[in-house]
Amino acid sequence: MDTVIHASHLTKLYGSNAALSDLNIDIQKGEVFGYLGPNGAGKTTTIRLLLGLINPTSGSATILGNDCQKEKSEVHTHIAYVPGESTLWPYLTGKQTLHLLGKVYGRYDEEYMQTLIEKFQFDPNKKVRAYSKGNRQKITLIAALMTRADILIFDEPTSGLDPLMEQEFRNCIIEAKDRGQTIFLSSHILEEVQALCDRIGILRQGKLIEVGTLAQMRHLSALQIEATFATTPPDISQIEGVHNISISGNMLKCSMQGDISVLLDVISKAKPKTFVSTEPSLEELFMTIYGNHSNNLEKQS
Repeated sequence: MDTVIHASHLTKLYGSNAALSDLNIDIQKGEVFGYLGPNGAGKTTTIRLLLGLINPTSGSATILGNDCQKEKSEVHTHIAYVPGESTLWPYLTGKQTLHLLGKVYGRYDEEYMQTLIEKFQFDPNKKVRAYSKGNRQKITLIAALMTRADILIFDEPTSGLDPLMEQEFRNCIIEAKDRGQTIFLSSHILEEVQALCDRIGILRQGKLIEVGTLAQMRHLSALQIEATFATTPPDISQIEGVHNISISGNMLKCSMQGDISVLLDVISKAKPKTFVSTEPSLEELFMTIYGNHSNNLEKQS
């Protein structure tokens, strides 16, 4: 696969404070990459560095082989960006704004723009000052998507949208991926990231602490196990990785972290009537990663 976005030891300091520290990532063509972390973790700083809006303290970033600092003009011909908050021209109509943003980018698909207007149920004839926050967000989303840019960078893209429009946004991202576009998605909505992203990077205090697919990350959190038996459940208290054991009558509940084969062997020998295992959601993984990292920091301090 072709690397589209590359960051090498990318670092941004403000005085002694590291807004971003030693970031190393490679994002491939056609990939949807989710970028997670709480406020202040370094997500927006990363995006500003990729866009060339701020200069790194050290390290470098390239987009399609072009240096994000030295070749900004070339970089921007391949990117469409949606910020979390946009300032638009209040006295222009929605349609005028879309045409202006398209001309600023340099090219756009007018037929696709009309399709997007219908998809997002957007009235383009009102002045921007009359739109709600959600409708102003629709303008920036339509403007980015209609360019069919090689790379779409989104910073909290569904802020202000209702659930129906959030789903429409997801459909558009899936279509963009199918066309081979690359999507960099920074979002607080874990369900959105889980539904869309091929890989996920998780930031904490300016550092990338985990990166991978959901499947690769699931070893970090526990499976939830529930089984029922005709008689008393078996004793699993000595099995490594088993915790949170709960027995109520003939029902057994527990969490399992690590190799599940020994637990399955014990349960199967006891002839369970029912057996259900649930993989951790992205939210559970996120909280596990942050909790574990907090504990590690406390132990080091």
